[in-house]
Amino acid sequence: MKKKIGIIMGGYSSEYEISLKSGNVVYETLNPDKFDAYRLHIFKDKWVYVDNHEQEFPIDKNDFSITISNNKITFDCVFNAIHGSPGEDGYMQSYLELLNIPHTSCGMYQAALTFNKRDCLSVLKPYGIKTAESYYLNLGDAIDEEAIIKKVGLPCFVKANKAGSSFGITKVYKKEELKQAVEVAYKEDDEIIIESFLDGTEVSVGVISFKGETKVLPITEIVSENDFFDYKAKYFGESQEITPARISETDADKVRRLAKQVYEILKMKGFSRSEYIFKNGEPHLLEVNTVPGLTKASILPQQAGAAGISLAELFENAIEEALISE
Repeated sequence: MKKKIGIIMGGYSSEYEISLKSGNVVYETLNPDKFDAYRLHIFKDKWVYVDNHEQEFPIDKNDFSITISNNKITFDCVFNAIHGSPGEDGYMQSYLELLNIPHTSCGMYQAALTFNKRDCLSVLKPYGIKTAESYYLNLGDAIDEEAIIKKVGLPCFVKANKAGSSFGITKVYKKEELKQAVEVAYKEDDEIIIESFLDGTEVSVGVISFKGETKVLPITEIVSENDFFDYKAKYFGESQEITPARISETDADKVRRLAKQVYEILKMKGFSRSEYIFKNGEPHLLEVNTVPGLTKASILPQQAGAAGISLAELFENAIEEALISE
């Protein structure tokens, strides 16, 4: 009997358009002989199922069901394609876990922790995992420019602490630019992390649970045509994403082992993609993404393809792993 799969997409953050693209790729890729797939749009003002005629049906939040022609439909598994809140920060995971509905992403705690950049880095530092120097601000804090520059130096990155796809990030070269950068970051989040600039090769490493084992995918080197790997570089082709990365086997082995260690320390499951910059021959962790982009041009699908895993296999395995773990 075919499994009913609800694909959640959209979300409450600036990343909703990318999420809709990811979700639609999952919908178009899943084998219709094995799965009945449903596109579920999750927005602040509405949770709806969208059929092939773009007709919308409300989702009953009491049990996450839909009703079509007096026929109530519940889901065997939810495929999470929401980047940002509420799909990547623990809220949807908590909700689905309370309803005992299997889902393809990591657990509630892991999602909440990794979505908070500074909390995640703080948890990992005691394990010897190297990161950039950082300075934290909360909305309302005084901005002590001298203290910030003394801690992280210039240039530095001012980032929204809980945001993805490089929203709310500014590279700052001068003290006079700090306050404006902070204002930009506060548009995305009420917490800010300011990090030192790491000058080195940037790589992205996908780690997934595949056929019951933790699998590190081929490494991608990121060469941005812009000042850093920003939104346009990520989604409008203004970067080179080279898989496998042009790094030595020694460096590749270092970052593979580190990415797997991070995945296992955090007790992750499902997909993850972590970003690193090499400084003095050592990979420094930037962040961990638990619902990475899933379009055909996205990094994780590229890496899976380089490992000989098709999109259909990648998505089907995620569903099977979620069902087995229940």
